[in-house]
Amino acid sequence: MPTFGEWERVVLEHCYDVVDYVSCHAYYQIHGDDLGTFLASSLDMEKFIATVAGTADHIKAKRRSDKTINLSFDEWNVWYVDEHMEADPPTTWEVAPHALENVYTVADAVVVGNLLITLLKHADRVTAVSLAQLVNAIAPIMTEPEGPAWRQTTFHPFAATSRLARGVVLEPRIECGTYVNDTYGEVPLVDAVATFEEESGQGGVFLVNRDTSSVASVEVDVSKLSANKVAQALTLSDDDVFAVNTVEQPQRVHLHPNPGANLGTDGILRVELPAVSWTAISLSVDSAA
Repeated sequence: MPTFGEWERVVLEHCYDVVDYVSCHAYYQIHGDDLGTFLASSLDMEKFIATVAGTADHIKAKRRSDKTINLSFDEWNVWYVDEHMEADPPTTWEVAPHALENVYTVADAVVVGNLLITLLKHADRVTAVSLAQLVNAIAPIMTEPEGPAWRQTTFHPFAATSRLARGVVLEPRIECGTYVNDTYGEVPLVDAVATFEEESGQGGVFLVNRDTSSVASVEVDVSKLSANKVAQALTLSDDDVFAVNTVEQPQRVHLHPNPGANLGTDGILRVELPAVSWTAISLSVDSAA
């Protein structure tokens, strides 16, 4: 929006002392066949978070305040809003009509997983987060009236991250190749974040491969953690990046074990990431090792 950044500055100038959160909303979609730009959507979210937090911190410094305002990303998702904007509005009132029922692809799920990685990276400032929505309307779960319910592709990275991300967030220093994009410039082919719970020794590593054609061989140094075993390694990918789950094929796309994930005695976690994929790895402590 033309007012972005300036609106936040002016409002916070007036009411900084009574504001606890600035609300952020962001939705992403693929335009045409531009998969490369879509897979880099998290870079837009990164900039969004940095801009809002920076604006709030500018006012904090200007007012000599000790208070820090956090961010609430209370609406985010993949949403094919253009399709709904082009649809004809209803002419009659209906009870519980089908509305905004996007059918999500593998690529959509990878982007959702990457947005989760970004939100985890900024957990120090983004302390409230809500996926919009949950059932049927732009949702990870679909249902039919008086019928079945099934998981969309986007359900899987959301559920796995919710289950495996524990403790503190560790942001890795990533060294990888890039691809050049007209919108985002040089885009890293791999993005990642990790979490670690010291009490249990459990860790989680979450990775995305944005490369549209090649497998990424990744090494992660986790030698400083007490975890010494790969408890689980799950990957979401498919030869068809536009594959979807339907009522007829509810398990067409799902998380599958990544047998190549291995944590060596040198403390290096090695894993192969298929093209256009999202991966979650759970690390644990094997006391017998």
